[in-house]
Amino acid sequence: MGHGQDYSQYEEGRHLNYWAVDETAQREIERIYDDEEFEWAEPKLDELGEVIGQTVADNADYIDKHGPELHTYDKHGNIQNFVRYQAEQFENERLVYESGLIADCFQAPPDREEPLPLTHFLSMFYLLTYAEGTGFGCPVAMTAGAAHVLEQFDDGDLSEYFEALTSSDHDAMIEGAMFLTEEQGGSDVGANETTAEYDEEAGCWRLTGEKWFCSNVDAEGTLVLARTPDAPDGTEGLSMFLVPHGDPDDGVMTKGKRDSFDGPPPAEAVNDQLYRRLKDKLGTTAVPTGEVELEGAKGFLVGEEENGFKQMTEMLNLERLSNATGACGIMARALLESKIHAANREAFGETIDQYPLMRADLVDMTVDHEAATAFTFEAARLFGEREQARRDGEDAEESYRLMRLLLPIAKLRTARMAIDTASYAMEVQGGNGYVDEFVTNRLLRDAQVLPIWEGTENILALDVLRALERENAHEPFMRVMQERLDAIEHPALTDHAEIVESEYQQLTQALGELATADGDYAQLSAKRLSNYIFDVFTAALLLEEAQDELADGNGRLALVAERFIDRELADKDARGITSGDRFPLDEFESVVNFAPVDPESLRQQATADD
Repeated sequence: MGHGQDYSQYEEGRHLNYWAVDETAQREIERIYDDEEFEWAEPKLDELGEVIGQTVADNADYIDKHGPELHTYDKHGNIQNFVRYQAEQFENERLVYESGLIADCFQAPPDREEPLPLTHFLSMFYLLTYAEGTGFGCPVAMTAGAAHVLEQFDDGDLSEYFEALTSSDHDAMIEGAMFLTEEQGGSDVGANETTAEYDEEAGCWRLTGEKWFCSNVDAEGTLVLARTPDAPDGTEGLSMFLVPHGDPDDGVMTKGKRDSFDGPPPAEAVNDQLYRRLKDKLGTTAVPTGEVELEGAKGFLVGEEENGFKQMTEMLNLERLSNATGACGIMARALLESKIHAANREAFGETIDQYPLMRADLVDMTVDHEAATAFTFEAARLFGEREQARRDGEDAEESYRLMRLLLPIAKLRTARMAIDTASYAMEVQGGNGYVDEFVTNRLLRDAQVLPIWEGTENILALDVLRALERENAHEPFMRVMQERLDAIEHPALTDHAEIVESEYQQLTQALGELATADGDYAQLSAKRLSNYIFDVFTAALLLEEAQDELADGNGRLALVAERFIDRELADKDARGITSGDRFPLDEFESVVNFAPVDPESLRQQATADD
């Protein structure tokens, strides 16, 4: 069989094709397309992987050191809310948006009759996050999210904004954002105080209030939650509005229209709001995050009045999934940099990837990336099924209920895994990893926001409890789990399938006990439960995929599943020290470098172990 990938041929994790070098992504992404769609999409993924690796990655490093600048006032003291960007940012925008990353999921590409499912956006977004996990990735995700909301809830009044959000022509497009949080509320969105009153003369709503954490602050089309007169308190009284950056009386201010001015757009061309300042952040430099005072800003109602929070949760579903996908992309880049460095760096007469401790670390970093990517793209598949059914006017209740459980867990777990992986990638690099000139520094700074955006771990864990209580999400979860475990028949997998079966039975018992526990205890256990679900579900998923791969003549993924299960679920005496386990030494080439594995060798090993 083949020898896998030789990472010593690269100097660092750039100036290469991220799609071509990522066999994990190739496998997981192909699973979520049907055959015809993947045949169409693969050349697009390959082309974007090349563009991100060759150009966007270098630009991202430059932007990190020379971020956007806010000029709130012009020289006469008039509000202009002008954010100055580097030329590299505009180049990245053109390359990425004109790839069809968003457009092809909402507008049929020229050579197709229908748009691609939203899973195509997530697949392309994964490649972007190799270079821009949470910087430029944030505006891209929110633009897709805003388009997703308008597609579902707008009755056509905002069709010009939808067309611009989904354009593949950079000059004709706009970016999206969402201004949720206010200083007094934070995650308690129901405490928002921003108000909206209808202006009969202007034919629009006027929004007044302050938004505290506004990423992509100057987006041309921002979704904002506000409370209309006489609306009830709490989230049920919130309505959603689209607030343009430009004065909507002059039409949609597209990217091209903004660039057509001689300098910044004049004060009379922008909407009635004040960009007070940009936040000085640990990372995510590419996206300007600011504080905004809405001063009677013009806005348009999206969907039904007092239905804003429900509509925003639909955007949050996609944003949380984008967050998890971005976490996987950051892990992939951190892992790639680590593999390349370890294959080239010599110490004491050997490259450091020959030493047992480094081999163990690279094996476990690889397994983490495999696990995170498998779980995230399974959640993406369910999300895509539900959204495609909605477009087709069909029901996908089962997919929705399981998605409601898996999606917050995907965001919760992968965010933490990305931080750990990026942190260790810095250690693999040694002192250079702590220096700004090396990308691992930025990967860790950018990853650190992932547990905060779109709901902290505590908020997500509580959402898992809600999915179990309100949607009875445990029912489709248990059906899928049992079907997967019942289907595992290959002798190389049965021992580990028994471990997963045992843990699954314990998990179902825990679900039953928490269902009858008092509310405080259920909340206390929510994070542990979320992580337990991730471990058990991922183990079964990896076993299922491993069995498919074994049928195709390769046992590598069986080794990945074995390592994940042994590490996360199996009981070990003396923390495994006395087990004699030499897995990282024996299986390094297969797990880390993707060397194929003869299924017969696994069958023989399983027989010997028995």
